[in-house]
Amino acid sequence: MTDSCSHPTLLIHGQKSASLKDKTIVLAVTGSIAAVRVVELVRELIRNGADVHAVTTSAAERIIHSDALHYSTGHDVIRELTGKVEHVEFCGLKGLANLLLIAPATANTIGKIANGIDDTPVTTFATTAIGSNIPVIIVPAMHQSMYNHPGVTKNIEKLKSWGICFIDPYLEEGIAKIASNDVILLNVERALGNGEFAGKRILITSGATAEPIDPIRILTNRASGKTGIELALEAYRRGSEVTLVHRNHLSIPGINEIFVETADQMIDAVLLELSKGYDALISAAAISDYTLDSIKDKIKSGKILSLTLRPTRKLINEARGAHPKLVIVGFKAETGVTLDELLKRAHDTLHESNLDLIVANDVIEGGIGTDQNEVHLIGKCKPKILHISGTKRLIASLLLDELAEVLRAEGVS
Repeated sequence: MTDSCSHPTLLIHGQKSASLKDKTIVLAVTGSIAAVRVVELVRELIRNGADVHAVTTSAAERIIHSDALHYSTGHDVIRELTGKVEHVEFCGLKGLANLLLIAPATANTIGKIANGIDDTPVTTFATTAIGSNIPVIIVPAMHQSMYNHPGVTKNIEKLKSWGICFIDPYLEEGIAKIASNDVILLNVERALGNGEFAGKRILITSGATAEPIDPIRILTNRASGKTGIELALEAYRRGSEVTLVHRNHLSIPGINEIFVETADQMIDAVLLELSKGYDALISAAAISDYTLDSIKDKIKSGKILSLTLRPTRKLINEARGAHPKLVIVGFKAETGVTLDELLKRAHDTLHESNLDLIVANDVIEGGIGTDQNEVHLIGKCKPKILHISGTKRLIASLLLDELAEVLRAEGVS
């Protein structure tokens, strides 16, 4: 096979993250038209640290040329099984692969795998991986009528009962279209992650709320929700059951979303969810501090208008009152204060609200609506303040490292 160190395409290795560092993934490609998407999928896997090898069926090669897969992976494509017994080399006991990813998977290939039929390199890789307890992810793509066929449905349920992960397609234009590369990547990261939050339930609030002035106008703030979304994604990568309460639309299968508009709606939704049992609340939303009585009809423009504002409820106080032992992470945003004053105010909030962790930053310096931020993470039981400057994904990762320590210390299992 090609020496991966010398292939120029691998200069992108690990450029986005190290989430898949030291992981070897076999990408199995079958004869769906969605195979045209896999070149960029491979690149995304590599950008996040993976080493990717491709195996194809002959039907796949009618859609995507092996040179394209060679280019994208940096390795020769496995087009047939030879005396090297490639299926055992990668997916056998003590094989090189950490994961077999079948994307796209046709109804034909799904049926063969479910019934132990090995007549293509892909199905033989699958049988070997399943027999070796190597994780398998299957990403279907086909016409919707095929996906709805009771035999296909039965085969999918059978494979799921064996512990095989399916990333469901989205249905559009009568076609069960392959999941987005972002969704596939996220589930690969979850399958190959450390699983430290497996079995844990984490509730996250995110972004701005909005208070209606009239049927058209709202009172809100500049919070984008990017930090909350990164926290939800990172918690999902680590195996958690995640619920995200916000005004945005993430629409990632596997992450539960509750859509709210106002501060009252967010607080009520969070308290209702917490009553169902959660291990941690991360209150990252910029909940409106003030609300008002909304006017029923649209206010006519062109005249001076006075609004009477009143304070909103405080989510953290109500959550702590209802759940004294819940692990809670809060956020403290200030503007134009010294670092000492910022940290003092954060410490005060940490202790007054009985939080376990608090994230403090001066938003006048940036952070709102950007992909980067600079924050200070303060723990109730940790004397050292963690200073983090970088992407919001990095901040989410390091915050969840700290949360994992708190959960272990609290004996949350």
